[in-house]
Amino acid sequence: MPSTGTPPDWTLVDIAVPRSPARLPGVSMAGFGHRASAFVDMAMVAHPAVSLIIDLGEGEGLVYDVHGRREIGSVFVGLLPGALRAGGRVGECLQIRLSPVAAAAVFGASTILTGTVASLAEVWGRDAGRFEDRLRAAASWDDRFTIVIDVLGRRLDARRSVDAEVAHAWGRTFTSRGRARVDGLASEIGWSRQRLWSRFRSQLGITPKRAAQLVRFDHAAHLLAAGHAAAGVAAESGYVDQSHLHREVFAIAGVTPTAIAAAPWLAIDDVAWPNSRATVGA
Repeated sequence: MPSTGTPPDWTLVDIAVPRSPARLPGVSMAGFGHRASAFVDMAMVAHPAVSLIIDLGEGEGLVYDVHGRREIGSVFVGLLPGALRAGGRVGECLQIRLSPVAAAAVFGASTILTGTVASLAEVWGRDAGRFEDRLRAAASWDDRFTIVIDVLGRRLDARRSVDAEVAHAWGRTFTSRGRARVDGLASEIGWSRQRLWSRFRSQLGITPKRAAQLVRFDHAAHLLAAGHAAAGVAAESGYVDQSHLHREVFAIAGVTPTAIAAAPWLAIDDVAWPNSRATVGA
């Protein structure tokens, strides 16, 4: 997730990624280990994936604020969460990103994937504690990644996945960078526009139009972080003009394109998530 606020010094952060691409469709992960005890304060914004941030430290580590409440520990962050401030003296944490299709299968269709920010225990129940304990006891990041694959893989196998047509529509939305039109998607899968809209929203918790806005925003955010001018980013990302880009970035992230361009998380995205362009769309 991109963020603003007091960024961590990334020269003091060790980043671990799986040795091979994720074996679970729609799932990617990265481990972060901080070698300094400085307090980090970040305001995170939307990403086209559901995120699980697992606090692997002891005592007070990850602290986040949601709806005026101060929470501690591992957190579930759904699509379009709105403003979310997080920070603390975090020693190690594991972030898992799940495409909306994978998240709906792992957590069940009854979970509200959009706008949700909650403790992992609230969403996952008692299994959350057992999952965290196994991860903390693991001897290495490779062992932790293996545990994630095992636990999430079993949940994916045990639960009903979303409709193939809905999964296809999400994948096309992602690979088109938000430019695929709803009418065109409906025609591709042989559904009416109304049926696609209804099934997509009920199974993924977001409308096709809103999904396209989120994916388009993510593409634009990465271009801005790479140093491209806002006018060029607007044209490249499918916005009508620079003003349109500014309005949508502010509506989704609550900050200007200039602030998004300086978001510290985006600076390391290619390191922490080398295959994210493929896995999040699965």
